[in-house]
Formats: sequence, structure tokens, C-alpha cells
Amino acid sequence: MATLNLTGAQTGVCYGMLGGGLPSQQDVVALYNQKGIRRMRLYDPNQAALQALRGSNIELMLGVPNTDLRRLASNQAEANTWVQNNVKNYGNVKFSYAGNTKDIRLDYALFTAPSVVVTDGSLGYRNLFDAMLDAVYSALENAGGGSLEIVVSESGWPTAGGTATSIDNARTYNNNLIQHVKGGTPKKPGRPIETYIFAMFNEDQKNPELEKHWGLFLPNKQPKYPINFN
Repeated sequence: MATLNLTGAQTGVCYGMLGGGLPSQQDVVALYNQKGIRRMRLYDPNQAALQALRGSNIELMLGVPNTDLRRLASNQAEANTWVQNNVKNYGNVKFSYAGNTKDIRLDYALFTAPSVVVTDGSLGYRNLFDAMLDAVYSALENAGGGSLEIVVSESGWPTAGGTATSIDNARTYNNNLIQHVKGGTPKKPGRPIETYIFAMFNEDQKNPELEKHWGLFLPNKQPKYPINFN
């Protein structure tokens, strides 16, 4: 039987495959382990990736492709088959979530402001990441969903292709993000935020140009810049 693990937050990395010359799925899982990345977001039930994750102890957020969502949502038998084939058949993969998520890519400030730059009542904010997240928490509370937890399924910084895109900014943002999410937000201090960096590799089959340059690693598995997941 597959295990579903809802544990404390530790920063993971999104694993997309829309790039040429990428390592095999087995090599990618080995790289996650080598770098101490304990969480993976997979956008679809790629069978080779699921096989490689067997026994790896990496916690997996598994996505349902948008092309399949309507069919599965409208047919319980189809949904049951999807879960059987892609979750239950992989009993030694640690699934944390399986389903479709709404992406709001949080990638604006670099977490470098030395003091509060904006206030909301009694709460002070040094970065847009916290302000946006707490705005969602407030909206959930107003809708009666104050007990729900938020998972940031994509956040990152590209190294090229647009305004303020550079290796230095990407290094600063992603390293600061990993440390920052351990401490929660002004509205919910001390509550770690489960967060996934976008993305493991550049994906050169995407458009526009900006979408090609979000990777932490090159296809040869060398990091673009030093990054520490501890």
C-alpha cells in the first residue's frame, strides 16, 4: 500500500523534463539524494521517474496533467484507475500529495531588505513573498478555511531571459528562500512553509525565452551556482 506523508516543511525542487540532454530519471533521483533535496514535485506520473523513486525516501508531490483532469474529475472509475496505476502500485514511493495544484509563482524580491518596507496593521513585511502568502492566509480565513495549510508549489528566479535575470540574483534568491521559509510569515511566525523551488534543470523546449532558464543545475548535473539545501 502506498504511504502518504504529511510532514514538516523542507524545501523541495520541481522536476520538469521539457529540456534536451537531461540526465536519466535514475540519475536525477541520485542527484536529489546527493544534494540533500528531500522533496520533489513531479508534474505528471512519469513511470521511469516513479520507478527511480522507489525506496529513495524522497517525498513526492505528484501532479495530474491538465489534459487528464476533466476526465478524472468526471469519472470515478477513471480516477480510481489513475490512483491504482500511479500511486498504489508504487508502495515504496513516499507520496506527500497527488493531484492538481494551482500555481502562483512567487519570485519577486530577493529577501535582502534590511528592515520593514511595508506594514499591514500590526504586521511588518520585508519582502513580497511573505506579503503575498499572508494575503492568501487572510483570504482563507475570511472564507472559513483558516485551518488550511498552504504549500508553495513553485518559487524561483531565472538566470537569463528577462529583466533582473542573472546568476547572481538567482543564487541570492534561492539560497535566501531556503532559509527564509523555515521561519514562517509575520502572520504565522515559526510555522515552516513547505516550498518547491522552480526548477531542477533548464527546460529549453519551453517558450518564451524566460521559461528556459530557471534551472538550478545544468544537464551535466553541475550546479549553475552554489546552493545549500540545509
